[in-house]
Amino acid sequence: MPTCLIWPCQEVHIRTGSYQWRCVYFLRTAYPIAPFPGICGETIAFLFPLPQSKIGRKQRGKKGQQRVTDDYLDWALTDFSGYIAADELYDGPFCVLSIVDNRRFKRIIYEVLEHAPTAEDIRIFFKRFKAILDCRKLTLQGITTDASPLYPTPITEVFGAVPHQICEFHVIAELTKAILKAIAKVRQRLLAGMPKMPRGRPAAGLATRQARAKQHLKNKVAALFDQRHLFVKRHLSPAEQKELQRLCRGQKQLPLLRQVMDEVYRLFDRRCRSHTALNKLARLRHRVRRFKKVGKALQKLFSPSLDKALTFLDDRLLPATSNAVERGNRRHRKMQKTVYRVRAYEILRGRIALDMLRYSQTQVRSEIINMLHIKRSLRA
Repeated sequence: MPTCLIWPCQEVHIRTGSYQWRCVYFLRTAYPIAPFPGICGETIAFLFPLPQSKIGRKQRGKKGQQRVTDDYLDWALTDFSGYIAADELYDGPFCVLSIVDNRRFKRIIYEVLEHAPTAEDIRIFFKRFKAILDCRKLTLQGITTDASPLYPTPITEVFGAVPHQICEFHVIAELTKAILKAIAKVRQRLLAGMPKMPRGRPAAGLATRQARAKQHLKNKVAALFDQRHLFVKRHLSPAEQKELQRLCRGQKQLPLLRQVMDEVYRLFDRRCRSHTALNKLARLRHRVRRFKKVGKALQKLFSPSLDKALTFLDDRLLPATSNAVERGNRRHRKMQKTVYRVRAYEILRGRIALDMLRYSQTQVRSEIINMLHIKRSLRA
């Protein structure tokens, strides 16, 4: 059997000891890194006589959760306004329930669920919050939520006859979508009524007039799409009003859609009371019913959530929107983009607790920064 000779090769011994000459320091080490030995100049040895630094190795989530239940609640409820906003935030398989002071913008408590919330979960969550209020002898004056069907029954069972406000922004957003869908149907009807032309250049006479009419309809459909925001915008400038009149020319439904949107905006005027706004809403619904095509497109106008969205008119201090809790949700979604590990259950709870603690220290941080600026300016 043939064999192959193995030629001997020389071993390379690289000295890795440290001696007194230029050394490179690492920020989190207690001893200099060994010099660059060998011919390649690569760092192949480190000298760490002390234990490795543990900065950043442990999560602060558990400590943050303990502080949220103890110290943070005392800070959040010192100037409790009595008005809260509740909302749910979906994060993959998890759901975060939050209660925020709707006038102080302080998140009070939260709960992370590993499933979609039910009415029983909301009831347990509200009972936990009511126990915190009873322990500190605080009363609830009003609550603001979105139009989810999860909230009405638990609110009545736990808090009793507390004013329940549906967020104004959510209601107007639904009506805005309905208006835009109605405009889309008008565009589709215009496209369906276009004359069919043969291929090629149109001949003189009737074919030329049909081609011009078709191009005019195409331009109108394109203008309706590009300027569709004029039908839902709250305040229009004189130039925008003139453009809107040009778009509505020849279409009876389009001016009605804009009038309906104007009447909806007038319902949320703080200068009137809820019974006055409800009477205006009843007249508006009766008017819309007369137009069958428009009435089918504006079914959101007959939703009972629109009636509850006018509750804030009887209470000057009751906020009309749930912007306080939505602000925390937006901050959480921004954190999702930068910290991927928040998808884990325990880490998710810890990150929310740290966010609450960081928000509670905002005023102290701003005071310290201002003091440092003043000190530096005096030295200069």
